[in-house]
Amino acid sequence: MQQTWLKRFILIWIGQFISLISSSAVNFAIIIWLSLETRSAEILAYAVIAGMLPQAILGPIAGVYVDRWNKKLTMMLADSFVAVCTLIMSVCFYLGYESLTMIFIVLSLRSIGSAFHMPSMQAAIPLIAPKSELLRIAGVNQIIQSVSGIAGPALGALSISFFSIGKVLLFDIAGAAIAVVSLAFIKIPETNNYKKAKAGIRNVIQDMKTGFNAIRSNRGLFILFGVSVMSALFVIPTIPLLPLITINHFNGGKFEMGLVEILWSIGMLIGSGILSIWKPNINKIFIINIMNIITGILLAWSGLLPSNAFLIFIFLMGMCGAAYSVESATFTTIVQEKVNPEFLGRVFSMYFSLILLPSMIGLFSTGFLVEAIGINHAFIVLGVLTTVVGGLSFMIPALIALDKKDNKALETNNL
Repeated sequence: MQQTWLKRFILIWIGQFISLISSSAVNFAIIIWLSLETRSAEILAYAVIAGMLPQAILGPIAGVYVDRWNKKLTMMLADSFVAVCTLIMSVCFYLGYESLTMIFIVLSLRSIGSAFHMPSMQAAIPLIAPKSELLRIAGVNQIIQSVSGIAGPALGALSISFFSIGKVLLFDIAGAAIAVVSLAFIKIPETNNYKKAKAGIRNVIQDMKTGFNAIRSNRGLFILFGVSVMSALFVIPTIPLLPLITINHFNGGKFEMGLVEILWSIGMLIGSGILSIWKPNINKIFIINIMNIITGILLAWSGLLPSNAFLIFIFLMGMCGAAYSVESATFTTIVQEKVNPEFLGRVFSMYFSLILLPSMIGLFSTGFLVEAIGINHAFIVLGVLTTVVGGLSFMIPALIALDKKDNKALETNNL
């Protein structure tokens, strides 16, 4: 039994690893291109929003169909759709059409594919692996993301130095093709919801309500989602600021921007490695809260650094990556443990939408915040707010009780 599920994951991990490296390289190449061409926090924020908004809007609906559809086929089609969108962008660049509008549209289309792929992947994991291995698998998944985060930006920075942006985009297409082929050799069990995909709009709405009730019926889980949303509201807006603070404050270039991404990913790798070999006996909610506090402190500290302290800055970003990795993997494990597998697609889609929608409010305000108080002070404000979220979370008994050892998995069959 162990060899069967492990072999499946090895195939998945190989395909996803290559795909993530190529996607990371392409995403970073686009960030470099936009940063150097525009030097605008607002443009970078709009690019991030374009890549998030469709996923946030479609998330709850996508989750319903993820629970109904064949998850392997859903992931394969989503990967293929993203590859086609990337090919369109590559052709546009090759023909000399370098419009920001075109970039935003294609990023939005890629986001539609992600709206189906991400919850499909998360919902498929408990169907393949034993429950006792979920935290370790989450750790390994974070390792894969971390390694791709190290290699991807390095590859993206190197590629954009020697090739045009249009040619660099082709890496993502090749990576998606490999991911699709690897999935073709894997059998993923289906839940009882499979073959219900032709349900009408009323059934879809009802299933969306069921997904929401799967969260709301467990008070601790509902509060955990709220904490995660608040944390994302303050942390995600720092993402488009990283290349700008590197260029504008630390006087860096392509190499320095790549170094920030690489150190962040090395930190993720360290955090993921710890989780993959160590099963913590402490309350997982404590872990999440502590990681939020650490992340907030590190972001605020980064905003206090002088312009000649770039080495300290990338070290702090590495620690941020480690904290993020541990927090993300722990959160995912709690959800997979507490929610019936039949509802995971809806629940994860609901979660992605819940964190993306308020995060976009933060992203919209990021440009104005930077213009008003400066990029360094923006890091300080966002870091302090993140720390407050983590600290206050320790004062919520229902949240702390969520991971008590006598808690059973959430039963949602009666919803």
